[in-house]
Amino acid sequence: MSRLPVAILAGGLGTRLDPVTRQMPKALVEVRGEPFLSHQLRLLRANGIARVVLCVGYLGEQIREFAGDGRAFGLQVEYAWDGPVLRGTAGALRQALPLLGDEFFVIYGDSYLPCSYRDVEEAFRRAVKPALMTVFRNEGRWDQSNVEFTGGRILAYDKKNRTARMHHIDYGLGVFHRSAFAGEQADLAALYQDLLRREQLAAFEAPERFYEIGSFEGVRELSDYLAEHGA
Repeated sequence: MSRLPVAILAGGLGTRLDPVTRQMPKALVEVRGEPFLSHQLRLLRANGIARVVLCVGYLGEQIREFAGDGRAFGLQVEYAWDGPVLRGTAGALRQALPLLGDEFFVIYGDSYLPCSYRDVEEAFRRAVKPALMTVFRNEGRWDQSNVEFTGGRILAYDKKNRTARMHHIDYGLGVFHRSAFAGEQADLAALYQDLLRREQLAAFEAPERFYEIGSFEGVRELSDYLAEHGA
């Protein structure tokens, strides 16, 4: 069992799923007859995760009402609230640090990542750096590639200024030591870029593709995957 908690960034507005997300947060969008969050929490539990901190904002009360203290999923679930002013993804994690402790995983509230969290954690410990980004050789298939990765190292990461050398993508799973959040970046992507510039960012290449429910097409793809794997 992993001793690291998982922070789930679940405070976004989910605009690409409009009008569904006008009434509910993206984490509760139905996938195969259940709120997405139930699939995500079960996957984490199956990977040996014991504790989750949900970083919530928009319609977060609905998320708390659904997941509660996590016992229904075999987890301990706690909540960090974004407040009336959006802090950005890195800001939301900074707000959650008192609940997360010194080291923790980070995933997005719309990501379903069927990789080995234990392998990712072990890579983080071997690297002895304050942060690790998982990457996947995407080749532009499921989203636009944004990482130049070779020889086990990230050479470039940029969501806006992509190059032909970027064959990988940010997989959506990070590991951090709290010291990585000493700066003031509001956005997690900007924090990753700063860490990369300072040679403080390790990497792990995930062999399995990622799934996400940020779009209706993503919901369909995940539904098909779960049906195929009996989940």
